Parts: sequence; C-alpha cells; structure tokens
Amino acid sequence: MNQVMLKTVWEERQKIIAIIAVLAIAIHLSLRWSSYSAVAVYPLYAALVLGGIPLVGELLGKLLRREFGSDLLAGFSIVTSVVLGEYLAGTLVVLMLSGGEAIESYAKDRASSVLRALASRMPQKAHRRTSAGKSELIALDDIRIGDKLEVFPHEICPVDGIVHEGHGRMDEAYITGEPYVIAKVPGSRVISGAVNSDSLLVIETTSLPKDSRYARIMKVVEQSEANKPQMQRLGDELGAWYTPLALLIAGVSWYFSGDATRFLAVLVVATPCPLLIAIPVAIIGAISTAARHGIVIRNPGAFEKVALCRTVIFDKTGTLTYGRPSLVEEVTEEDKDTLLTLVASVERYSRHPLAHSIVDAAQKRGIAPGAASRISELPGRGLTGVVNGREVLITSRGEVQTIFQGLELPPQAGGLECAIVLDGRYVGLYRFRDEPREDGGSFIRHLHERHHFNRVMLVSGDRESEVRYLAQSVGIDEVLAEQSPEDKLEIVKAERKDAEVMFVGDGINDAPAMIAATVGVAIGDISDVTAESADVVIMDSSLVKVDNFFHISQRMRRIALESALLGILLSIGGMFFAAAGLLPPVAGALLQEVIDVFAVLNALRATFIDGDLTDYEHEGISS
Repeated sequence: MNQVMLKTVWEERQKIIAIIAVLAIAIHLSLRWSSYSAVAVYPLYAALVLGGIPLVGELLGKLLRREFGSDLLAGFSIVTSVVLGEYLAGTLVVLMLSGGEAIESYAKDRASSVLRALASRMPQKAHRRTSAGKSELIALDDIRIGDKLEVFPHEICPVDGIVHEGHGRMDEAYITGEPYVIAKVPGSRVISGAVNSDSLLVIETTSLPKDSRYARIMKVVEQSEANKPQMQRLGDELGAWYTPLALLIAGVSWYFSGDATRFLAVLVVATPCPLLIAIPVAIIGAISTAARHGIVIRNPGAFEKVALCRTVIFDKTGTLTYGRPSLVEEVTEEDKDTLLTLVASVERYSRHPLAHSIVDAAQKRGIAPGAASRISELPGRGLTGVVNGREVLITSRGEVQTIFQGLELPPQAGGLECAIVLDGRYVGLYRFRDEPREDGGSFIRHLHERHHFNRVMLVSGDRESEVRYLAQSVGIDEVLAEQSPEDKLEIVKAERKDAEVMFVGDGINDAPAMIAATVGVAIGDISDVTAESADVVIMDSSLVKVDNFFHISQRMRRIALESALLGILLSIGGMFFAAAGLLPPVAGALLQEVIDVFAVLNALRATFIDGDLTDYEHEGISS
C-alpha cells in the first residue's frame, strides 16, 4: 500500500475514532445519572481501546521521528488518564485529537473537490455531425481532430476548435478572464469551457478533449494542489517547546522526589487543552463572524497563513474592476446626447453586453430612449433600427471599414468599441472599459500601510492596454498582462520562493494560481470551480469584505494567542506546584479544568465584534 493510500486510510480512521468518542461520551453521561451508573464507564473503555490505542501508537511514531507537537503531550495525557482512572478525561483528549485531525484533513482535501467541480461543469457527450448531415451523440473520448461538432445554444463548448458554420457569441470570461461575450463567425477560434449564446454553432475540432484548453487547466490545478506546501499550525509551533518543557518538569520532579505520582500530577496539569481547545474555538468563532459578513472560510488555516503573506497578486476582472464594461468615451462630432438617445433606443432591444452599457449610460444622463422599429441584429454585421425616421446601425470597426472603403477611423484604443452609422453616414465611435472600483486605489495603498504587504502585483489574461489602464488607476506598478492559467501558476510559484503569497481572483482561469498560493481568495460573481479552489470566498463583489477578512484574521490570532499563552502560563504554574508535591493528581485535574474553561471563554470572544472591521477610506462603498 503506497503512502497516499495509507494517508487516506488514516484520515478516514480519524473520522471514525471521533464519532466513537462522541458516542462514548454521550452514552457515559446518560448512564452516569441513571440507575445504570455502575456500567457507565464501559463506553469510555471502548473509546480508549478503539480510539486511544491507535492514536497513541501514531503519536509514538512521531516521538521516534523526533516530531514534538502539542498532540504528542496529549498522547501522554491519554496514557496518564488511564493510569489515574480518569477515563472521561482520556476520552475527551481522544475526541480532541481525532476531531482536530479530521477537520484538518477536510480543510486540506480540496484538490478532489476542485477537480470534481471542473469535471462536472463540462458536458460528457458531444453532438457530432455525420457525413450525411445528421447529428449523433458521442462520448468525449470518441471525438477526433477534424470532427464537426454542433454546439447548441447555452451549451458549454467541449473542445478547442474553429467555427465551421453559424454566427453567434461565446462567453469566455471564466477561461480567459476577459469580461466580454465574444462574437463568433466562420473561422473564429473557440475554446473548451466557453459558454455558447443563443445560436447553433458548428465547429471543427483542432485538438482532442484531453489536450484542450479546459483539460490543461484541470491538469495544472491537479499539479498545483499536489505541490502545495503545508504550513505548520499555530498550536504545533507553541507545542514544539511546551511539550518538552512539560516532560522535563515532570521527569525532574520524579527524579528528585522518587515519587511517580508527581510525574503523573505534572502531566495531568500539563494536558495542553488551551492549545487543543482554545485555538479551535477561536477559529470557529472567527468563521462564524466571517460568515455573518458574507465571507466563507473554506480553509481555516487561512486565518493563520494570511499574516505571513508579504506579496499579494490580483487578477484584474471582477476583483479590482466591476467585471462589466462601461461607456467611457464618445468619439463623435454629433450632439452627444442626441446620438446617445438614438443609439440607446435601438440597443435596448439587444442582448449584447455592450448594449446594457449604452442603456445604462443613457439612464445615468437622464436620457429616455425612444421607440424603435425594424430592429435587426445579425451576428457579425451589427444592430440596426429606425428611430424617429432615422436609420441607426451599431457595428464593429471592421464592418464600417468594409462598408466605407478608405474611411480613416480614429486609432484603436484599449478596451472595446463600437462604430455608429446614422442614415448611411459614419458618425463616430463609442469606447468601453471595465472600470476600476471606486475604492480600488485607497484599498491598494492601505495594504502596505496597514497589512504589511511589501509587493502588490496585477496579473491578468486581458490585453496589455486594458491591464495598464487599470494599474495606473489604482496605483499598481508591477503588471503582467495576457497571462494564461499556466502562466499565473508559474508566477505564483516563483513569487513563493521569496515570500508567502495571497492571490485574489474570480474565474476558472485563476483556480491553479489560487491553489498554489499561500492563501487564495475568490471574490465576486464566482463559479463553483473557483469557490472550490479558494481558501476564502467573498460572497459580495466588494474589496471592503477582503479588508474585513484581514481584520477578522488579526483578531482571531490575537485572541487565540492570548487564550493559548495565558492558559499555558497558568498550566506551567500548576506544573511547578505539582512538581513540588503541593498539587496531587486529582486536584491537578480540577485545576486544569478551570484553566480550560478560562481559555475557552476567552477564545469565544472571537465570535463577537469589537470595533470597525475596515481601516481604509471607501467613500460610497457599503461595508
């Protein structure tokens, strides 16, 4: 049996042990206060035999490998509790160990869920057009290069290819990161994973499904998860010195007194419940607080790891922008309000994403669109209509140059644009950009001042001009544009050689980089795949929520450290009393319970809010 299988078996066993411990404690407590109190201890025996022995065996293995963590001392506590007859205490320690391991394994086991989400999104069959012109349903594995496949309206494209027949649009946002629906005509390239619009397209395949764009993303997701280093937990870091110290005090007291009871008493007092209980309680409280603010914590380790991050990498679309294009420039000599009235009157009948941007621009300027007639929209040709007797055509730069041979248009700028023809005469261009968030600049500035990020990078699949425009708007100097998912992954891996990295994105194309980052944050209108890939999911499309996560994390760590360290200091004081023979084992157990209660009550403070959860200027942005 290989190491992966052994690890899987052990993680499943931990879950079973946790369930056994819970049942044993519940049955014990119900019998203890009944007429069957004489047999109340038997369920605890079962839990200690079925759960305690495997756990102690595993901890002995760690001891032989010289791995000293807080859970090692818990193993000694299990043995000590059995020797002292404190079977309930021993079973509680079994529950804490197995339950903590089960929760941790769940948090780490994200690769399979990401890959399942990626796989479930893709169709399992395709419609192939035969030589006789008929359509047959085939499995993806049966697709061959050169096949003609029919992609139905609203269907996901199964392979990379070229449009053979039809005109339509495809939403490639999740794959490329660009927030636009791309027009498709014969000869246009299509990529697997893109969502077809409302027209039937026939494509000629240029690659096999296993070599397609979407499959390559799945491969890099799998590779990035397999190579993701695991970081040491806060409890382990504290336990690395606490465990040897407790054993040293216990051993010295036994050696000089010659009384083994003192050894047992010290270990009972030293049981690391502040580490094993208080820290998880603080984490659970912080998870609850985050949820109330629209932040889903998929990996609780993100609370601890984000404090170590010194580099933050942002995707562009949907993170530092709103993820939707806006009308930003009207290049025309016509009266702008009059022209916008005519164009908006026609565009309100279109489903093209730029149509929404034009109608929104008209509404913001208080322009009411008029009635339009003879609406016609042909893919690749543009949108036409008649408003107040005037014929309006909204089309592409290329189509205008085809209609008006030799016409010189203004130089092409970054972003998208559409050309306007009025009554058979070219009258101007509308230019669109995915606008930066209003609070983007102040948010970026405060990352260094308040949260100790040394580097801020913008890495995007968008065009250079678009990415540079955003970077200048929000104050980011380090920019990498036109990056594929594989490129983003390599960038994150390279940056992690120098510092821990937080990656913030929103699309499937960000999934590999999110998994490879120290902390992956998904924000905005995200897919299931993106959510599965992230450590933290921001449900609202808001940078304020990202700042909320920083502050909740800071508060959780402070409270967890307070609870753990104060609990440990009190325990150390109790250990010295026990070593001096002033605290017998039973009294030591009671003292430890008091310390545990104190540590847990303090840790519960992480559930409540005290003060503001953001510290940068974000006028007009709701927190």
